[in-house]
Amino acid sequence: MANQKILDQKQKIIDEIAKNVQESSSFIFLENHGLTVSETMELRRKLKESDSELKIYKNTLVNRALTSLNIDLKDELNGPKVVAFGKDVVEPIKAVSKFIENHPNLEMKLGIVDGEITDLATLKKLATIPSRDGLLTMLAGGLMQTVNNFAICLDLHAKNLEQE
Repeated sequence: MANQKILDQKQKIIDEIAKNVQESSSFIFLENHGLTVSETMELRRKLKESDSELKIYKNTLVNRALTSLNIDLKDELNGPKVVAFGKDVVEPIKAVSKFIENHPNLEMKLGIVDGEITDLATLKKLATIPSRDGLLTMLAGGLMQTVNNFAICLDLHAKNLEQE
């Protein structure tokens, strides 16, 4: 039988995983086919820039944590997996997707986005969404265009009234 100290350590890791899944807006499973240490550190740095993290956990511990959260991914948790997660929904997915373009040793498999299991196709769609700042800029541009058009309309109406 396992030592109680070892069991306590494993339970601590399971609790950490469950906490990360609950607190993260996106939790992405990546399959590692031989990233070097320097490549892994590079990915960690890129994720850190977007307030995200990269962790390597044993699949059995991840499965136990997910089971405690009523999430069933037992069939998907085989082979060498790495997880990336962050509070922003899109930023970790974008960072990983961009990193994968130049590193074929890493492959995105599936994720948990806002508490829902998400397939690879949806993750790829999310990776194409502009950042929050980009979306806000687009919104502001759209609002400015509407105000600009309204100002032109009022000016033309004023000129028509002057001519009459």
